[in-house]
Formats: sequence, structure tokens, C-alpha cells
Amino acid sequence: MVDRVYKQDLPALRSALVRLRTEFSKLDSKTDWVALRIDPLLRHVKSLEQLLGSQGFSREASRLTKGVAMFRSDLVYLRTNVQTLDRLLQSEQRHSGGRTRPTKP
Repeated sequence: MVDRVYKQDLPALRSALVRLRTEFSKLDSKTDWVALRIDPLLRHVKSLEQLLGSQGFSREASRLTKGVAMFRSDLVYLRTNVQTLDRLLQSEQRHSGGRTRPTKP
């Protein structure tokens, strides 16, 4: 059960973070949300996905039922960050008035 939810949710969360990275990188913002939050979250998701794909995890999955709360907390943490970053993006886009980051020649 835990690994099934992870396997379904982690790719979607990774895709959302990649989208957010692209959108935030277009903005001329004082805060670099990509470096501050998005890239670390992407590394965390990738690490969890690698763990899920490892042979060690498949051998342990049946014994990890006692750790469900910890796995759930990972998903809640990632979902909360994605939702908050989405709200920040909308706010930044409204306040930027269409200003985007200058492109490099």
C-alpha cells in the first residue's frame, strides 16, 4: 500500500516541481525560489524514487507497515510545499506585472 501510493504520487509531485521550476525561472523575483526550495525538493523526490526502485526496498516493503506515518509525512511535506509554491507563483506573477527575467545573450 505505502509503496503503491508513493509510486503514484511521487512522479506527479516531481512533474509539478519541474513545472514550478520553469515558471519561477521566468520571473524577475527578488527571491530565488528555484534554488531555495524547488531544487532541494526535487532532489528529495528523486532520492525517494530511487529508494522505491531499489531491490532493498522491495524486500523491506512488507515489514515497513509500522513506518506508514513516516512515509505519509513525506507525501504531506511535498504536497504542502508544492501547493505553497503554486500560491507563491500566482502571487509573484500578479505582482510582477509581466516583468520577466532578462534572457542571457
